[in-house]
Amino acid sequence: MSILVDEKSRVVIQGITGREGMTRAKLMKDYGTNVVAGVTPGRGGQDVYGIPVYDSVEEAGEKQGPIDISVIFIPAALVKNAALEAIAAGVKLLVIVPDRVPIFDVLEISGAAKEKGARFVGPNTLGLLSPGKAVLGMIGGRAERAREWFKAGPIGVSSRSGGMTSAISYYLTQAGCGQSTIIHVGGDAIVGLSHPEVMELFEQDGETRAVAMFGEIGTTQEERVADLIESRKFSKPLIAFIGGKAAKSGTRFSHAGAIVEGSRGSYETKVKRLREAGVLVVDSILDIPKKAKELLK
Repeated sequence: MSILVDEKSRVVIQGITGREGMTRAKLMKDYGTNVVAGVTPGRGGQDVYGIPVYDSVEEAGEKQGPIDISVIFIPAALVKNAALEAIAAGVKLLVIVPDRVPIFDVLEISGAAKEKGARFVGPNTLGLLSPGKAVLGMIGGRAERAREWFKAGPIGVSSRSGGMTSAISYYLTQAGCGQSTIIHVGGDAIVGLSHPEVMELFEQDGETRAVAMFGEIGTTQEERVADLIESRKFSKPLIAFIGGKAAKSGTRFSHAGAIVEGSRGSYETKVKRLREAGVLVVDSILDIPKKAKELLK
């Protein structure tokens, strides 16, 4: 099993005729993702690597059948309209790759998604990957690399850093610990599916036996994971690494969502809460595969 996407999920790519859209369409199709259509207004009738292009998500659905997922590769200023279009067309999962999407636009997307029973990953995300089944976004870069680096198995991966999403999964593979689903929740202050929501999805997945989480300073995602564990809504073993140990109050660490304000979202607060909840908090990324191997034994 996997969460959010598998080989049967029907995917549309919004912005497929742009440079980034074309590059990632090749990755996704070559990996085996079931990409049924692309969308770029005014480019209907074209095709990209054999994927038919339509002028709207609604038209793509009419011509190709129901759409499960939309992956969005368009300029940040246009993301809101594209996301709202997909939600209105009945798409239930969006992967919003671009960064610098205005916060008020994200809030509007979030409101529309809740109203229609949809979900979204990102913005500012590399996407997600279920090894051997499908990739949404840009994880791995090329299909052959993604197949080599990420292998199917029982460890779920959830990360706030794109680079660490790939690195942790690669190190797990090298240690013989395959992954059920790898997800980069996004680096912004406000995102769709955050760590707690991802943990709930992994909890429901029969294949996932344990989860590796990369957290960092800023926001309260990690503290809310601790709350989830204490309320018994997440019961599987969790290994966590928290980035930003040396950051001082008022310092932004790497991402827009990684900033300490007073004691809120600090490294110390996150580590303390997670350890109180029974999470295995490690001091090095390389300790994650070691702990995973111990747990699987």
